Amino acid sequence: MTTTVLHPAPSPLSEAGSDRLRLGIVGCGNISLTYLTLAPLFRGIEVVACADLNPVVAQARADSFGIKAHSVDDLLADPAIDIVVNLTIPDAHFAVSRAALMAGKHVYSEKPLVLSMAEGLELRTLAAERGLRVGCAPDTFLGGSHQYARHLIDEGKIGDVVAGGAAVMSHGMEHWHPNPDFFFLPGGGPMLDLGPYYLSNLINMIGPVRRVAALANAPSPTRTITSEPRNGEVIPVRTPTNIHALLDFANGATFTISTSWDVWAHKRAHMELYGSEGSLFLPDPNFFGGAVEQAGRGGAIQPSAVWDHPFGVPNQTHGEGRQLANYRTAGLADMAAAIIDGRPHRCSLDLALHGIEVMTAILASGETGLFVAMETSCERPEALGPAEAQALLLPAA
Repeated sequence: MTTTVLHPAPSPLSEAGSDRLRLGIVGCGNISLTYLTLAPLFRGIEVVACADLNPVVAQARADSFGIKAHSVDDLLADPAIDIVVNLTIPDAHFAVSRAALMAGKHVYSEKPLVLSMAEGLELRTLAAERGLRVGCAPDTFLGGSHQYARHLIDEGKIGDVVAGGAAVMSHGMEHWHPNPDFFFLPGGGPMLDLGPYYLSNLINMIGPVRRVAALANAPSPTRTITSEPRNGEVIPVRTPTNIHALLDFANGATFTISTSWDVWAHKRAHMELYGSEGSLFLPDPNFFGGAVEQAGRGGAIQPSAVWDHPFGVPNQTHGEGRQLANYRTAGLADMAAAIIDGRPHRCSLDLALHGIEVMTAILASGETGLFVAMETSCERPEALGPAEAQALLLPAA
């Protein structure tokens, strides 16, 4: 199967005008707070409504942010909404995105886009037929640190990328998440939950994947919740939680990636890229900022120069005073701008679909022990330099 990269034409805009698209959020769980809080930083988008299967939850979110609360059906039917932001649980992503496309809305989904290639291909066909856009998180690869690393690679600072490694490992979500069940069911697990951050960044850096192989298992058949309000409740584990994979990229680079929720502590790096002329050491792709380090042929690892990129500037304080750059919804704002300007958007359906195939192939290889070749591909997203990123932001108040 060959993948054609689709650049849908702009669609008619709402009464909001040609410089702004109106958003309706479906799914009012934890992640909706992030979108509702950060969307006002960006040009070209405005959240006007939300919906949830639980109308009480939707009304509470609406009251907190001064927007309308709808039923899901009413939100999809609202002619004032241009883009449906799909923040439901992974198992519902396909159904909600499909319904939004059928209703004539563009869609931006939380990751993963879907749980199977068949679902993803159906969304791609629907979007192409209707001239609509589909975008998908994560957008953290648009962060200042990762775009600086991309800039260094594009400038040939480490030569040709030939190898690398990445790791995202902990002991799961049951220690802090109030309802962690879905993390341990099909559609969850560390590869589908956290892998998108790493894979989208790798594709941003070095392009698409050619084939994969993996080892995967679930060492524990159950997990005990220690967060409130369900402290002590035992939940089942029905998907691999310990996955270690090999990636063979189309450009010839070879890569290892470990995703596990069965590790109490480790000293593995978040992401390292090894080139013919040197190496790059990247911060956590789950975040927008952090230190980038670089080494040349001499082998001495040094901090890279600071890049004046707006999506690398700390804008939030987390935990014990930790300063973080958090610009989630940047990908959504870029998609809105792309619709208005008639250009491809960076957090594209093709990027997400290729990532889904890579991740589901890793899980399949974990079951069979065989290499799995990719049938899709995608283009690297356009780089997002400091000027392009600044153009997505509203002026500071």
